[in-house]
Amino acid sequence: MDETPKRFDRIVAILIQLQSKKIVKAQELADRFEVSLRTIYRDIRTLEASGVPIYSEAGVGYALMEGYRLPPVMFTREEVSSFIAAEKLMQKFTDTALGNHHVSAMYKLKSVLRSTDKDWLTNIESKIVMQASEPMFNDRSPNTLAVLFESIAEKKQILLSYKTLESETATNRNIEPVGVFHDHNNWYFFGFCHLRKEYRQFRTDRIQGIQKTEHDFTLEHDSLETYLNKDQTLPTIKVRILVSKKIINYLRYEQKYHGYVSEKEVGEEIEMTFMSSSIEEGFPRWILMFGDYATIVEPESLKEKVLELLEKIKNKLQ
Repeated sequence: MDETPKRFDRIVAILIQLQSKKIVKAQELADRFEVSLRTIYRDIRTLEASGVPIYSEAGVGYALMEGYRLPPVMFTREEVSSFIAAEKLMQKFTDTALGNHHVSAMYKLKSVLRSTDKDWLTNIESKIVMQASEPMFNDRSPNTLAVLFESIAEKKQILLSYKTLESETATNRNIEPVGVFHDHNNWYFFGFCHLRKEYRQFRTDRIQGIQKTEHDFTLEHDSLETYLNKDQTLPTIKVRILVSKKIINYLRYEQKYHGYVSEKEVGEEIEMTFMSSSIEEGFPRWILMFGDYATIVEPESLKEKVLELLEKIKNKLQ
């Protein structure tokens, strides 16, 4: 027997889903709520007994009588299109918990559409696909973003199990999250780490576990932009490279992450200028990706670092 609050929530959700589409199959409802078909049939009868005008067609599904809907909220076709884009992006860029919340929200939005707009939406939403990329969240932590949002809103510390790129094992630490941001195809959050006694940046795919605690924040934190802008004040070194025009377009996406400043044509090549804060690691490793199409103009220290890396690679191969 269902617990009454749980069943009530499911019945309300079923009503919303019935309003989001012209026809809803019983099996579709059973799959979404992870219950038996018999339970769905009973819930439908409860809605009918409450005065909700539902008609059913054997082998097709359930539908609400035209005109029975939530209080009128009218959307334009352009706004309906934005729903599709948002839904596809959420499927790719959020964790499981937040994604499920968005699915529920989308059912509520779709429930107020006119029948013609529902048809229009159905015709194009299956034709848009977001290709899967590298996982942004660890399977052990499917609710990362949801916990972070809740922690920031309530100013409660989180207990984080985190595995760095260099470490073989995860460490547990209490964090006061400041904010969440997406960059370079990854989700990050910035916060004060009580273990290290300083502000640190964390990547969500390296989080092995996360949970909100009842410990209040101990510090008053500035806005996220304040801390991110501080990173831009790191010491930089001017870098100039000549790059073949054949590959210049392939560098556009990542150039901003390496301090790109400007460029100009020099014969058949493009001279690119950067102010790099990672001359020892990031920039030399990046230039190795297209080194056969590039010439380092300055500084000499960058040439030396690239040669060091090439020597290490040569030794590894031999």
